[in-house]
Parts: sequence; structure tokens; C-alpha cells
Amino acid sequence: MENVIYNELISRGYDVDVGVIEKVGKNSNGKSERVQLEIDFVINSLSQRIYIQSALTTAEEEKREQEIRPLLQINDSFKKIVITNDKGYPWFDRNGVYFINIQDFLLNKDSLIF
Repeated sequence: MENVIYNELISRGYDVDVGVIEKVGKNSNGKSERVQLEIDFVINSLSQRIYIQSALTTAEEEKREQEIRPLLQINDSFKKIVITNDKGYPWFDRNGVYFINIQDFLLNKDSLIF
């Protein structure tokens, strides 16, 4: 699914990067440690940036939290999107993360504009 999303983003003319977010926290021993969180795609177009995660399903709360965790660590106001194979209408969660079905994403060239 990630290859399909990547190829679609390229065909739409976006510059696509893979993002890594470093978070500094404390481990169980109280020592500081850096943890790297991966963002599947970071899209840059002029002054716009969009962060995208790809997940086959986010039906379970644990999986949904796993997918949005890196997005919530980003402290800017750019769009944060999860593309999933789950059925249903596009929606925003309480954190402002946009969830969209892969078919809706592929069939609607303006699906990243909201």
C-alpha cells in the first residue's frame, strides 16, 4: 500500500520524503534517551507540508494510536493524514488528524486539499 501511495503522490507532482521525528524522553531507569518516530511520507509543495501515515487498518484503538503517535509529536500546524484501507467516510479525530480511505485518496485528486 505504501508503494501505491508513494507513486500516486509523485504522479500528483509532490516532492516526497520519509520523515523521522526524534523525541527525547526518560527510560525506565530515569535516564534521558532519544527515540526516533517514523513518518511514512512528508510532502513538500511550495510553502505547504503534509505528513502522511499509511495503515492497512486502524479499526482497533491500539493500532490507531500507534499510527498517530508520531504525528502528534510534530509541533506545527501542517496537515496530518492517515490513509487506511478501512471503509467509511473521511473524518477528523479529536486531535485534528484526517483519516481517509485509500480508494477515496486514489480516486479524488483533490483528496489532500481540505
